[in-house]
This record gives sequence, structure tokens and C-alpha cells, in this order.
Amino acid sequence: MSRAEITFSRLEKAGQAAEDAVLVIVLTAMILLAAAQIVMRNLFDFGFIWTDEMLRMLVLWIAVAGAVAASRTDKHINIAILDRFLPDKIKLLVKIAVHVFTAAICGVVAWYSVQFVQMSHEFGDVLMGSIPAWLPQLIMPVGFGLICYRYSLFAIQELLRLVRGGQLQ
Repeated sequence: MSRAEITFSRLEKAGQAAEDAVLVIVLTAMILLAAAQIVMRNLFDFGFIWTDEMLRMLVLWIAVAGAVAASRTDKHINIAILDRFLPDKIKLLVKIAVHVFTAAICGVVAWYSVQFVQMSHEFGDVLMGSIPAWLPQLIMPVGFGLICYRYSLFAIQELLRLVRGGQLQ
């Protein structure tokens, strides 16, 4: 294994660890906040006014972070009806087309997410009283950009496999 391959392998593992850490931290925060809010409301007739808004933002974060984590191994939901009936080369072409389409859609969503975050910044939107809304909203362009990047790489890998005459994995 070359030095560059070792470096990229380490970077990939670090990225996966960071993705997993974000998922664990966000899910733990959601559980703790929701439980604390329930206990405070039911036992003390008191609750933090910002908790519900924070939980909505954390749902966005966990959804996008989960999608990014699922994209690392191409584990998104798909419906494979024709795969059983197609020859291997055609299956590979279909897989390439699906990866290109997924990358394109995620690229478009990332682009418009950037526009959305910029508009939120320009309008001075705030969450929970004082937090600029564009900060937690950054998960959208970053997450969809990462998914676009990954599916572009998947398409290139499958295209190289097709050119080299390889089999579907």
C-alpha cells in the first residue's frame, strides 16, 4: 500500500469516526433534553422555552448526519426490481446511472441549501432567542455536499470497474 493510500485510509477512518461521534452526541442530547423537559413539565410544572426548538434543530442534524453516514457504504434505501433480471454489465450501467443521479440531486440540494443559509444570514434569523439560525442550518449544505461527493466517487469507481471489465460487487 502506497503512502498516499495509507494517508487517505486514515483520513477516511477519521471522517467515519467524526460522523459516528456527531450521531452519538446529537442522539444523546436529544434523549437527555426530551427526558429532562418531560420530567420538568410533569413534576415541577416548569420547562425551558427553548427545548422544543432545540429538539427540532437536532432532528434536522440527526437526519442529515444519518444520511451522510448511510452514504459512506452506499446503504441508502433503494428499490431494486430489475436487478434480478439484468445481465451484470447492464446492472453496472444502471448502478452508475443511479449514483450519478443521486450525486446530481444531492448537489442541487446542497446548492440551494447554501442559498437558503445565505438568505437566513442576510435576514438575521435567530433561533432560541439569540443564536443565528444560519449556524445550525449549515448542516444542510455540508451534509448534502458530502453525500454528493461520495456518490460522485461511487460513480467513478463503478465506471472504472466497467471500463476494466470487472464484475458487479
